[in-house]
Amino acid sequence: MGLLQTASNSPYGYQDPHLEVDFVRKYASLDSHRLVLTRKEYELLALLVENAGEIIPRHMLLMRVWGYSQEIRTRTLDVHVRRLRKKLGSYSDQYIETIFGIGYRFQPFRMTQRFSGVFQPIAMGA
Repeated sequence: MGLLQTASNSPYGYQDPHLEVDFVRKYASLDSHRLVLTRKEYELLALLVENAGEIIPRHMLLMRVWGYSQEIRTRTLDVHVRRLRKKLGSYSDQYIETIFGIGYRFQPFRMTQRFSGVFQPIAMGA
């Protein structure tokens, strides 16, 4: 069966089987439960989701979400990403990817077929 892309992304929002981000109403929900996000956490998530699949450099995230210039050195971004990951729970590793030394990338949800157990040959004509 392979890889099945199930996410839909539009100018109005993003939705997959677990995560929904509404860009118009400015909210996010996970497994149908609204996430309680600060304004900056939502802005960070929305920016990452709007650019799904693309690596967004740290300086660009700091500039777009906080208005910081490249000269400012801060751990604010890392703290917010950590809080956002905590709120995304077990899905956080799939959704938010750290690109060390560069920035972050949002990965849309992908369903893969998982097999449990071991394949055993079927005895023919025994």
